[in-house]
Amino acid sequence: MKTLSNGQCAQLACILEATSRKPGNVHRFADFDDATYLDFLLSAAAIAGPMDGTDGVGATVLKSVEATRRLVNTNTNLGMILLLAPLTVARRDADDAGALRRRLRRVLAALTVDDARHVYAAIRLAQPGGLGEAVEQDVSAEPSVTLRDAMRLAADRDLIARQYANDFADVFDVALPALRSAISEGRPTESAIIHAFLTVLSRIPDTLIARKLGVDMAAEVSRRASGVLSGLEPISSFDSWLRSDGHRRNPGSTADLITAALFVALGNGIIEVPMQWQTSDGNALAVTD
Repeated sequence: MKTLSNGQCAQLACILEATSRKPGNVHRFADFDDATYLDFLLSAAAIAGPMDGTDGVGATVLKSVEATRRLVNTNTNLGMILLLAPLTVARRDADDAGALRRRLRRVLAALTVDDARHVYAAIRLAQPGGLGEAVEQDVSAEPSVTLRDAMRLAADRDLIARQYANDFADVFDVALPALRSAISEGRPTESAIIHAFLTVLSRIPDTLIARKLGVDMAAEVSRRASGVLSGLEPISSFDSWLRSDGHRRNPGSTADLITAALFVALGNGIIEVPMQWQTSDGNALAVTD
């Protein structure tokens, strides 16, 4: 197994996530009006350096967003950065998934108010859509609590913030096992990523969709993702439905969780490089066979 640096793992995780043809998301054959596949590739390249650094979580987040903004004009990767930064800090001394998870708990428990200040500045710079305003510790003001405490306040409405509160439980207990299982079944990498994405989406309503269109719509997306996995709905029709209505049904938070799982999988050898990306006939979308 080749040993990858934090920067390489982060960059590759973002590239693999963006390149796989996940329903409702940007990939190499589908752009959005305000974000293209090239934007995601440039963003992946931008964060490799900051993720390879020695800064703490908050500073890594801010430097990664600043580096991204030098290359792209839209928010492509804030959620990914927020998940990858604690993982990179934890992985500096961890040599397997179990050690990584134990160290991650300690990293999250040690987050400070300064970490929160850096992250708030990063969020203001990234200007994510659908953020809204919070009653307490809104990002438009300076924080007075630690980053973890600030994230706890948003955990009920934001899947990324929830990971800071629950020690990345959705990454390690849902996304990573789904990815590992698909890989162990012999699926090529793209098919495994798509399968894991649908598995997560079917079990955990996407909070980006919920903030834009309400919890009922998020639940409907999860129900239809489950239908794709069980063979009740073609993945192509699900993809078309997600992309309608100005791609407001884009499951962006789910994609961020998959990126975090890919980082772990690349770091501990679940996914090895070089890899088999897709089947010889290109049928990576056969997710229910």
